[in-house]
Amino acid sequence: MDLRLAVYQLASAHALDAQQTRHLEEVAGFQREPARLAYWLPRGVAVLGAALLGMGLIFWVAANWEELGRMGRFALLQGVFAAACLGAFAVPKARVPLLLVAMLAIGGLFAYFGQTYQTGADPWQLFALWAALALPLCLVARSDVLWTPWMLILATGATLWMQAHARHSWHVESDDLPVYLTGWLIVLLACALVSPLLARWTGAGTWALRLGLVLLTILVTGSAVSALFGNEIESPYWAGLGLLAVAGVLLATGRYFDVFGLSAVALGINTLLVGGLTHVLFNGHGDGVGALAVLGLLAAVLLALTVQGILWRTRREAA
Repeated sequence: MDLRLAVYQLASAHALDAQQTRHLEEVAGFQREPARLAYWLPRGVAVLGAALLGMGLIFWVAANWEELGRMGRFALLQGVFAAACLGAFAVPKARVPLLLVAMLAIGGLFAYFGQTYQTGADPWQLFALWAALALPLCLVARSDVLWTPWMLILATGATLWMQAHARHSWHVESDDLPVYLTGWLIVLLACALVSPLLARWTGAGTWALRLGLVLLTILVTGSAVSALFGNEIESPYWAGLGLLAVAGVLLATGRYFDVFGLSAVALGINTLLVGGLTHVLFNGHGDGVGALAVLGLLAAVLLALTVQGILWRTRREAA
């Protein structure tokens, strides 16, 4: 319930005058500073400034491509990276935003290197190297401010690797199963790295894990659904469904419970189950209207059961 709306409803129900309404607002805390605002506001501004600085550096190099020479571009990007690392070492309070600038500078440096020398390397190699070099920065920072973009970088590299090694761009076949399993497991291992199991050493919080679970669900669901486009259900579909089911069971346990991650994985499982039902019902060459009605009914029941299960698990965890 909206607290402000509840206060106005109370004032209206009891016919409070202006002074009494203001007193009720003071009791509700409308005039007080939000909790821990003095702690989070400067940190949030610093992180936002670091992100804007890093992206601005990349855009500035691109905008002044003709004015800066090759050595000048390299010197600028490397100088910003070195200055950010030294500043993080010298000023511990600014360590997290400065290391974020260093991480973005690594990406800009690799992007410029790939455009300048045209080495022929696949894009996934640059992202993989970016993730590998940024990993020490994440371990030093011990903050989701770095772990979250690192997860995005790694998942992007894994996706590009799968596209480069799969035989088809859109059609997924059983012969491609080792490629897709490898890509999925890479993202899954990254989620395990930022999980509470290793938080004592990594310092990762919940947002990096949640982003990783969302990206893993999108990656697995997209690949597995593509395996339904043929006449037969290919093995990547069953592998993706099994992987998400295992992840859902782990996230439902007490130690790893996270309602956000569990909801994302459950949505992926529902999507795959409905996709499998669609493949079975409409490949039978039966009544299309009847199959569509059955599919809608089963999808609604499945969604209702999933929501009820997540709510039951959440209430149990809260109790």
